[in-house]
Amino acid sequence: MTDKTTAASTARNELAEEPYPAAGYAWYVVGVLTLVYVFSFIDRQILNLLVRPIRQDLAITDFQMSLLMGPAFALFYTFFGIPLGRLADSKSRRTIIAIGFAFWSFFTALCGLAKNFWQMMLARIGVGVGEGALSPAAYSILADYFPPQRRATAISVYSMGIYIGSGVANILGATAIAFFMSRPNWELPIVGEVRGWQVVFFVVGLPGVFLALLMYTVREPLRRGMKKIQDAQGKLQNAHVPLKEVIAYLKLNWKTFACHNVGFALLSFSSYGTSGWVPTMFVRTFGWKEAEIGFWYGAIVAIFGALGISAGGWYADWLAKRGSRDAVMKVGFIVSLAWAPTGMLYPLLPNPYWALALLIPTAFFTAAPFGVAPAAIQQIMPNAMRAQASSIYLFVVNMIGLGGGPMAVAFFTQYVFQDDNAVRYSILVVSTVAHILSAVLLWIGIKQFNLSLERLKAWHG
Repeated sequence: MTDKTTAASTARNELAEEPYPAAGYAWYVVGVLTLVYVFSFIDRQILNLLVRPIRQDLAITDFQMSLLMGPAFALFYTFFGIPLGRLADSKSRRTIIAIGFAFWSFFTALCGLAKNFWQMMLARIGVGVGEGALSPAAYSILADYFPPQRRATAISVYSMGIYIGSGVANILGATAIAFFMSRPNWELPIVGEVRGWQVVFFVVGLPGVFLALLMYTVREPLRRGMKKIQDAQGKLQNAHVPLKEVIAYLKLNWKTFACHNVGFALLSFSSYGTSGWVPTMFVRTFGWKEAEIGFWYGAIVAIFGALGISAGGWYADWLAKRGSRDAVMKVGFIVSLAWAPTGMLYPLLPNPYWALALLIPTAFFTAAPFGVAPAAIQQIMPNAMRAQASSIYLFVVNMIGLGGGPMAVAFFTQYVFQDDNAVRYSILVVSTVAHILSAVLLWIGIKQFNLSLERLKAWHG
């Protein structure tokens, strides 16, 4: 046998990758990552239910509150997500997530020590920096634990953390408000006298500092589909792709990424704008207490948002098994339109209970695309670029969605309608325009997505 034949045989053997991990353990990993994601959304969304007491104690406006909900978090979450995503393509993903979890939990607790707007802003920035470590690494881990035909479902279950976390943030916030705001001040060890809303931040933030150790029950998976290079001893090793090659590949597929990232970002724009201000809408329009709307809205988001996002992933995998390789994009387009009948009507209803009833299907369809969106990135990117591409997707989605959604609603309320009680109309305008534009982009993006799948085959070849 010649040296060339021997080398080729060795390469084939080393490229024959191990089978995927046992399904039971793979779903355990999904469970751990989902729990971490739940905590991330509790920590970022708890602020939404504390608008009134924070505004009063820190003497700030609706627009300043929207800056704390959105840009203060989103700018640093997205900017730090890109280098952390590149790190996740070559270093231990579970360690990156564990450190990030402890970091953002600590800064959530620090929000409870804020005495003015700027201190709260800095604490929210810290939360954003820490959370930037999570999803790019988590998507990459899940893509290596599940075969392509089950990947959308797995990532959608993980993404249920968005809605479970948001719902728990509202329910926990409602319970905490009812308890901790039953008296004006609390005396705590070390920190001294604090307000009730400050105690809420301590309660939701500090447990995560210790729960971060749970990530070390997750095994770092084999990186699949990697190009190989020979080391000095002649053994094949995973090739780490230079940044310029990542940029070149993204440029080659820029139309796909533009339609995908911006299309789903506009749905996120509507989702964050709505979730940030729906509790306040019920307080101002119907005279409800924060604890009351927090419980009901939290339950709707946790249950029907979680059902929606898992159903979106299941439907995409169902279509994929029947030959629709662009199923993830089609699902995004379908649900962007399915949202409209109830999503446009509930802000206009004069009865709060009918508005809550229509929020059920609205929450379902609002959630449905946010599992298939990151699954689409995993489908069209080489393994060595997945976390980086995911971090760019998260950059766009969160800059537009989280950074702009709550702020756009506040802008219309404060500067266009010039009436605090008009927040319902601001929600209607912002969410409707966002869904129309999103549907157009996702429809165009279906063709571009299929072209990117062909380019991926050529890259592997």
